[in-house]
Amino acid sequence: MSLTLSPRDERFFLLTLAGIQFSHILDFMIMMPLGPVLMRAFGIGTHEFGLLVASYSFSAAASGILAATFVDRFERKRLLLICFALFALATLACGLAPGYTMLIVARGLAGMFGGIMGALVQTMIGDAIPFSRRARASSIVSSAFSISTIAGVPLSLWLANHLGWRAPFVLIAAVSVLFIAIGLRFLPQLHHHLSEEKQAHLFSAIFGVLTDPNHLRALLFSALIIFSGFTVIPYITVYAVGNVGIAQQDIPFVYLTGGFATFICARLIGHWADKHGKVEVYRRVALLATVPLLVLTHIGAVPLWGWLLCSTSFFVLTSGRMIPAMAVIASAAQARLRGTFMSLNGTVQSLAMGLATTLAGFLITLDEGGRIVGYPLVGYVAVAANLLAIAFASRIVMHGRNA
Repeated sequence: MSLTLSPRDERFFLLTLAGIQFSHILDFMIMMPLGPVLMRAFGIGTHEFGLLVASYSFSAAASGILAATFVDRFERKRLLLICFALFALATLACGLAPGYTMLIVARGLAGMFGGIMGALVQTMIGDAIPFSRRARASSIVSSAFSISTIAGVPLSLWLANHLGWRAPFVLIAAVSVLFIAIGLRFLPQLHHHLSEEKQAHLFSAIFGVLTDPNHLRALLFSALIIFSGFTVIPYITVYAVGNVGIAQQDIPFVYLTGGFATFICARLIGHWADKHGKVEVYRRVALLATVPLLVLTHIGAVPLWGWLLCSTSFFVLTSGRMIPAMAVIASAAQARLRGTFMSLNGTVQSLAMGLATTLAGFLITLDEGGRIVGYPLVGYVAVAANLLAIAFASRIVMHGRNA
């Protein structure tokens, strides 16, 4: 059942969710462009940096399993804001971490609460927005990725260059406090799922999700999409600086350009998906994404404008395929189990991120000149996972078309 919101309330609801997504997406994303800075600061290589990035994902995966046991037992708004507050504290701890080990621990805590938040945001979209507008709603919330790359990452990198690597995490914690206040004002209470028949025991909802073949197909589809992106994404900045010859001070332009283009295209992709079919639009965008996946991982030294063309098309198409894909995934869930399903989906996605990042970290090495060796092989792995996801998309049954 979908909550009936006025057009104004729906707009504020989606923009507030986008703001919450902005905070934890920026917290996750900032690690990638900070790669060269952190590797110098801690004297670590690609393997250790990969573990630093993956610690967030693995903790988010573990928290998703835990959340699946209780997320459908509580009102959505309250649970989301509690997790958001704990996330802000964990992010602040990242900025205060005295060394590499403590930073990994703090990143794990941030991932724990960030993973639950991400699942709850997608669950609330599924609860409140009718199927006919769900892809457009997902595109609005996914604009958080674009805004984080347009404004958040460049600003964070500027702070890191002038005030040290700790400053971006302090900024994200402060922004999170602001969006907690906005969420208290604009998020509606969502408790229709609580009127359903009480679950027999703690794990009954998980069993309900995992015994549904359609749920399992949707979870595998989700894992393949994420895996194909995160074999490549965490090492883009290291590759750009070491192999392509992009200056560290020009990296903010990469994210600014990619984020701006993604922001414009996201709304168009969401509109096309609602109008022409979510699976069909997903297939087309994902198929196009194979081109920048290959080019970006094989390209050599090029001028800044050449790298911007390559990286921007990568950002637009790789993130753009997630808009119809998330509408498909959220619609695959039975309504009474949507919170549990989306929590498990968050677990699957986080595991896929962590495994992809870790695998890529072991497939590549740094030579004596600081250049990445083995990135083309990472590109082939990413393309293979992407093609499998495309082949799998039509096997998912979507519910709630008349919701």
